[in-house]
Amino acid sequence: MNRSTVAAATQPQSPAGATLSALWRPALLQAFVKLDPRRLLRSPVLLVVELCAVLTTGLCLLPDPAVSAGVAVQIAVWLWFTLLFANFAEALAEGRGRARADSLKAGSQGLQARRQCADGSFETVAATALRKGDVVRVEAGQMIPGDGEVCEGIAAVNEAAITGESAPVIRESGGDRSAVTGNTLVVSDWLLIEITTDPGESTLDRMIALVEGAKRQKTPNEVALDILLIGLTMVFLLVVVTLQPFARFSGQSLPLVFLLALLVTLIPTTIAGLLSAIGIAGMDRLVRLNVVAKSGRAVEAAGDVHVLLLDKTGTITFGNRRCSALHAAPGVSDAQMAEGALLASLGDETAEGRSVVEFIRPLFSIDEPATERWQSVPFSAQTRLSGVDLDQQSYRKGAVDSLLAFIGQSRAQLAPALAEHIERIAQSGGTPLLVCRDRQLLGVIHLKDVVKPGIRERFEQLRKLGIRTVMVTGDNPLTAAAIAAEAGVDDVLAEATPQKKLARIRQEQADGRLVAMCGDGANDAPALAQADVGVAMNDGTQAAREAANMVDLDSDPTKLLDIVRIGKELLVTRGALTTFSIANDVAKYFAILPALFAAVYPSLGVLNVMNLASPQSAILSAIVFNALIIIVLIPLALRGVRVQADSAAQLLRRNVLIYGLGGLVVPFIGIKAIDIVLTALHLV
Repeated sequence: MNRSTVAAATQPQSPAGATLSALWRPALLQAFVKLDPRRLLRSPVLLVVELCAVLTTGLCLLPDPAVSAGVAVQIAVWLWFTLLFANFAEALAEGRGRARADSLKAGSQGLQARRQCADGSFETVAATALRKGDVVRVEAGQMIPGDGEVCEGIAAVNEAAITGESAPVIRESGGDRSAVTGNTLVVSDWLLIEITTDPGESTLDRMIALVEGAKRQKTPNEVALDILLIGLTMVFLLVVVTLQPFARFSGQSLPLVFLLALLVTLIPTTIAGLLSAIGIAGMDRLVRLNVVAKSGRAVEAAGDVHVLLLDKTGTITFGNRRCSALHAAPGVSDAQMAEGALLASLGDETAEGRSVVEFIRPLFSIDEPATERWQSVPFSAQTRLSGVDLDQQSYRKGAVDSLLAFIGQSRAQLAPALAEHIERIAQSGGTPLLVCRDRQLLGVIHLKDVVKPGIRERFEQLRKLGIRTVMVTGDNPLTAAAIAAEAGVDDVLAEATPQKKLARIRQEQADGRLVAMCGDGANDAPALAQADVGVAMNDGTQAAREAANMVDLDSDPTKLLDIVRIGKELLVTRGALTTFSIANDVAKYFAILPALFAAVYPSLGVLNVMNLASPQSAILSAIVFNALIIIVLIPLALRGVRVQADSAAQLLRRNVLIYGLGGLVVPFIGIKAIDIVLTALHLV
């Protein structure tokens, strides 16, 4: 593979795949392929629909004086349409990720690897021939052939083909940044990598399987829902079977075509047709988030999580202490203090030094000297000072005791106001830095671990959903409490060790709660394995990735909040459409039966509140509505029901009002409208 091909392969792909307009043709073809009864065994309700469609098609060839041939054919056609529309929904959900899967496959086709032999030499083999434990050498411009751990070397790696992020990341042997992902590009130096997965088990393979829906197993909730749907189907089958004896008791007979059509309209075909699409679309949203789930159970658990354990550094805070305030010493103006702090930080390349410059520049108009005029004094761990020498003047900033020693003072000699500022900063969990010019104190800089913008609001939304947040940090309790109060978390675990994390998770689970957490180090592995939802960072250790049931390819700890949202959306969408489907079936039952039995029991005519034209029109209208409602709900199944920051009781009330009441009302309106159209077109 040449360098230009590699560059093309590693360009970020559109995570959404192709547009719906480009997907409907292949999805329509797949809808016919999925008519294979062996494929429908996974959905017993749809298998019943296919059996009814086959029987109805056969009955069209047997004339029945009670049913016109035209109506019988229309019923058969719409029964097949019902099945095709359900298959189309599933195929469309699978197709949304197929474009991205194809690009991932294309990037790995024909990939070669230099595998190390027993004598230390290297041989060129196909990447597909690699096995767990093999060692390969990858140099600049070459693709990493599989997931692995860096044994030797350090290099910049472009992971755009997997994460969509074009900025290279550093990977090196040892530590928590040794894991590499297959199909990513080494852009500098070289790496010796031990392959950690067998063919078909890599991150790339998991992503392809997820976005295609090829190996998606049904989750426990889906299995439970399938059992419910089968139960309802059996109930309505019993109802329909008993209708014929009632009719014969009155000296009448119901056409078998009508009974088959009635069965299909009453059983929960709507949710059965959309259930698989909802699950696949939920996994697709997770993949577009660049998260690989090892099981659907983990996604469902994310939707039911009660407690979130979040690491402070990098998740709740930025990770680097930043300048948040300046306090001038007595007799020093704010402008003089700002100028001194800015000049003392110009040559400081640490994150803290840059944050001081970024904080001061928008607030004060200071003429910064040209670079050649000043000489930098870089920060060092020995002196704990940094600054510049400018025009025979020296500007320094640093830790309190270090700078006081530099100017030859003690803490007892500090002005009371300045000492009070230093004490207040320390008690709040911040870091005070003194600033001086020519050994004269100008004031103190307040550095603190800055909480990310909007994080407090996100925690508030989680709280409304009944999810409690716990900040995990190695800081002392005083510092941890200050950050926790600012971030708005519900609880804090300070001075956290692997044992403390594991004990906290077990305690929460013992109290009947589901727990989610994220981590990247080997010391996080026990807690990740214990948590119901464990999210490992892709650039972390192999131990963490193996222990977790999800892997975040972007290595962004804050994504845990989005994973919970997607899990909630998946559960809420499934619940909303199930509510709509069951209410829908109840409404169709009371809408159709009075019209159907009006000829058998004339007294039932008063219950025909929709005034449907005839029994044939009632059945055909219901069958048409039953098919079309699946098409109408496909966009909702693929997009998902948006989760609002409400409690479980409020979400249930909202679903019942919108989807329950809607499921009762919509069939009456839809069936009546279709009845009017069919009658006007003389189709019945």
